[in-house]
Amino acid sequence: MSAASFNAVPLRTKLLYGFGGFGAEALNQSRTAWLIYFYAPPDDADRNQILGRTLVTVLLFAGRLIEAFDDLLIGYWSDRTRSRFGRRIPFILAGAPLWALSALLIFVPPAHSGTLVTAGYFFVVLQVFFLTATISGVPYEALLPEIAGTTAERVSVSGYRVAIGIAGAGVGLIGSGLMVSLFGFTGMAATISVLALASRYAGVAGVWKRSTGISPSEGLSFRGAIRATLTNRHYIILMPSWMLFQTGLGMLIGVLPFYATAILEKEDEGLWASILTAAAIASTAVMLPVFVWLAGRTSPGRAYGSAMLMAAVAFPLLALPGLFSGIPVTGHALLTLLLVGAPVAAVYIFPGPLIADIADQDLETSGIRREGTFYAGQTTVDKTVGSLSPLLLGLILLLGNTADAPLGVRLVGPAAGALALIAFIVFRRFDLPARSTAVG
Repeated sequence: MSAASFNAVPLRTKLLYGFGGFGAEALNQSRTAWLIYFYAPPDDADRNQILGRTLVTVLLFAGRLIEAFDDLLIGYWSDRTRSRFGRRIPFILAGAPLWALSALLIFVPPAHSGTLVTAGYFFVVLQVFFLTATISGVPYEALLPEIAGTTAERVSVSGYRVAIGIAGAGVGLIGSGLMVSLFGFTGMAATISVLALASRYAGVAGVWKRSTGISPSEGLSFRGAIRATLTNRHYIILMPSWMLFQTGLGMLIGVLPFYATAILEKEDEGLWASILTAAAIASTAVMLPVFVWLAGRTSPGRAYGSAMLMAAVAFPLLALPGLFSGIPVTGHALLTLLLVGAPVAAVYIFPGPLIADIADQDLETSGIRREGTFYAGQTTVDKTVGSLSPLLLGLILLLGNTADAPLGVRLVGPAAGALALIAFIVFRRFDLPARSTAVG
């Protein structure tokens, strides 16, 4: 594939590739927002616990940790796969149906089966979900450097994807709350699972022609590929900073149903978690073109670093609503969520293009195409975040998660802000220049 064709990414391709993440974002955000609440609601909620909160968070942590390391194998395998459909597409087509099905089944635990059976079911279905999410997700992420060859084009593709993903997040966070109120948890999970499968296949259709003409490179063994990935200087700066930022964000998403009941003292937690999320998403959407513009004026790395610093200031403000007499707590909370949502766009825009640039630099040095392995490492980190954020959230909520004792709910924002500040400090050493030409 020539550099010229690499640079000219049609609008249709950008839109469909972005739409491929629409349902995935809806699925992931709805699961983040509601899974702990579904199994272990607050003590004063109008529903019974299915499993204890500590047990749920431990199972989530263990499940993510155990399954995280197959990402690198899948990424390496997709780097070296030869087929008439290219390197990535066979994995996506095979993994997506089971991914969507397991996302539904996790919200359909066996009735009246006791703690041991229910916990076992939860853990097994969770493992299937994580595995199939890897099989369909890692190769899809690794398509970015195959369809766009320069940093500017990658940021553009990523910008479209994030804009569409924000709409998916709205479905997952706002729409899911409304669905829970109207149809219950099973209806919500079924609807979003079907949406995730349909959008992933639409994304594959959009990039089919651009992703089937690249052949794999011969090169490193699996162990050698992992070693080379984990010793890449820029990669080992980007990944820890992204993990810290994502962990804080995951905690904030997971706390919103608790925030609605403990801080706002609302009875319909589904509706009010959706309203709070809508405020954050609106701010994220407004800031999306600002960060794309800032990346063009400076660099994606500098724009990303500025977002981490913004988050370190904004996230702790979530502790303040309800502490000042004379200020309406609901209005204060909505204004705070507008500030909290502002830096979040950068979490979704920049890591993908930055990893693509890292993979290109590695290709120039080694002569080996290993995009899948680099993106698989990101997914491994994402799963670690997926285990760490609910664990930390669950531990903080032990300090208080009700209207009478809301300390744990209030402390989530400052804890997330501290993680964002550490992420900014780590990322300051990232100095990879933007790429203006494609690797042939």
